[in-house]
Amino acid sequence: MPRKHTKPPHSNNSIEPLHQHVSAKIRELRQSWGWTLEQLATASGVSRSMLSQVERGEANPTLAVTFRIAQAFDLSLSDLVEGAFRAPKIDVVRGDDPNSIFREDHIGRIRTLSPLNLEKDVEFYEVNLAPQQTLESAPHFVGTREFLTLVKGTVTLKSGDEETTLKRGDSAQYPADVPHSISNSSKQPAIFFLVDIYASQ
Repeated sequence: MPRKHTKPPHSNNSIEPLHQHVSAKIRELRQSWGWTLEQLATASGVSRSMLSQVERGEANPTLAVTFRIAQAFDLSLSDLVEGAFRAPKIDVVRGDDPNSIFREDHIGRIRTLSPLNLEKDVEFYEVNLAPQQTLESAPHFVGTREFLTLVKGTVTLKSGDEETTLKRGDSAQYPADVPHSISNSSKQPAIFFLVDIYASQ
C-alpha cells in the first residue's frame, strides 16, 4: 500500500561511536588478562583515573593514550579499534522509534517494520486503520504484489476489479501494480500487517 521509498536513518546509535567501542574493548581485554586498573596503569603509563573514565565511557581518549593502552596488551592501534564501524548483523527497528512512523493521520497509522536505511525489494508495515476509513493506493511498479494479514477487525480489500472481505486471522496476497484499496467500514480500528514485494527492475 505505501509506495516504495528509502528513508535515511536518523538514529544516533546506528553505528557505535569509536570511543564507546574502545571503552568496551579495553574493559574486556583488562578483565580477560586478569588485570586491575592499577596493573593496566602501570603497563600502559596511563593514570588509573583516566583508565577508569575511559572504561566507563566518560572520557574520549586521545590517539596517544589509546596507542599506549593498545601496546600494553601487545596490540596495534588498528587491532584495538577494529570493528568500531562494523555494521551490526542484527538490524532492529525499535517499537518506540519515531522515525519508523511512515504515516499518522485521521486515516490511521502506518509503521515501517523493515530496516529504514536500506533500498530494498521487500517492505514490511504494521497498519492501524481507523474506523470508517479507506487506505487507497495508485498502482506500484509493474509486478509488485502485496501480502496482507489481518490481526484485528474486518476490512474490504480491492485490487483492480476484484474485491473480498477479510476477517481476523485471514491473509491475502494480490496484485499491487493496479489501483488497490483497503477499507474499514466498522466502528472499530482494524490492525493488519502488510508486506510489499517489488519485482526486480
